[in-house]
Amino acid sequence: MYRYAALVSLAVFAAAAGAQPSNPLSAEVKWMYETIKNNLTKLADKMPAEDYGFRPTPDVETFAERVAHIAGANYSICTALQGKRQSLGGPRTSKADLAAALKQSFAACDAVFDSLTDANAMDRVSSRLGGPFPPEPTRTRLATLYNLVRHSNEMYGYMAVYLRLKGIVPPTSAPE
Repeated sequence: MYRYAALVSLAVFAAAAGAQPSNPLSAEVKWMYETIKNNLTKLADKMPAEDYGFRPTPDVETFAERVAHIAGANYSICTALQGKRQSLGGPRTSKADLAAALKQSFAACDAVFDSLTDANAMDRVSSRLGGPFPPEPTRTRLATLYNLVRHSNEMYGYMAVYLRLKGIVPPTSAPE
């Protein structure tokens, strides 16, 4: 009886261990990134092209400027993490141009998230990231990517209000 219980316990433990992702930390942030990437893509798609110039009040960015900000920040951070800091370049204002920029930024970030493992997640990022990053490499790759997700969620929250003001239900409030 004891031998049978030990074998069952061992089998249950082995099954549970096998079900765990091999990189739980990086898998968690990848899931968060995929979620916000999907939400931002749907959000940008839902806003009609003629409303991309919408500005709720004179002192805030237009919807187009918000999309450009997200695409630019993500692209800059993700290309820097690949060791080739780049920008998306010139101003973009049309929905089609901004959708392409957002897609380009997500492609750069997809490569970074796809290469993330728990082993390299703790690597210190280069001080060449610039922007909101301190001059010394004090953040880990994982913290940098969590910050990218946090920033993207913050922008989504702002931009959901733009849609609401136009009478459009944001994607996370109207799931398919």
